[in-house]
Amino acid sequence: MEVDEVARAIFEIGGKDNKEFMQSLITNDVSKVDDGLVYSALLGPQGKFLYDFFLFSRGQALFLDVTTTLAEELCSRLSLYKLRKDVTIEETDLSMTRGLDAQPEGAFADPRHPDLGWRFYGPQIATQNVDWTKLRVKLGIPEATSEILTDSYILEMGFERLNGVDFRKGCYIGQEITARMKHKTRLRKGLALVKLSNPIPLHTLIMSNGKNIGFICSQSGNNAIAYLKYDRISDKMSAGKAEITDVNTEIITVKG
Repeated sequence: MEVDEVARAIFEIGGKDNKEFMQSLITNDVSKVDDGLVYSALLGPQGKFLYDFFLFSRGQALFLDVTTTLAEELCSRLSLYKLRKDVTIEETDLSMTRGLDAQPEGAFADPRHPDLGWRFYGPQIATQNVDWTKLRVKLGIPEATSEILTDSYILEMGFERLNGVDFRKGCYIGQEITARMKHKTRLRKGLALVKLSNPIPLHTLIMSNGKNIGFICSQSGNNAIAYLKYDRISDKMSAGKAEITDVNTEIITVKG
């Protein structure tokens, strides 16, 4: 049985106001749970990232899948917004299993990328072993606490490509700044895929023409996800004792 690289906590969001409550807060359209798993985020008032998570529904209840390291903070933040709304937030005993083999009944396709397989919520089930770090680095899939940091903006993290934001749903916390960034002609910084001449420690600074232009976030072999200032990218860049031999910024491409 696979042991997932990141432990998850699953919460049930109940009460008659649950969908309206979440719709007013998060970056994606809650009504999409009728069609499958939804990836979304909660932002601060200045539009900066706080938490990312998945939502799905069973009956009238919503369920929220979040990494355990952020679970307590997220639930506390959601509780601050409840006020007099009929909303409950309770942890469940559901487990999350993900895989790339045949999708089991009741599982959801991962909405971020077709090559990320499926996620199943219930008792743990057996599935093939997968090197998830290698896969997400290959695909350029950012992860909270590794790439998606609390001082980052979700469009710089590629959230539009990951189907994590909806620009037609109406207002939510941080919506105005996110929409403004959407209509910029070009993002000045964000994630990129890079190739290294040799593996190096995480968080190693990236240098170009003697200046710090970013850092290494996650890596697998000689491939890595990096955070870069795009206008400082040059033909000669290094990270510690490694040379950067290739840079691909398409992982943050904003859709037209």
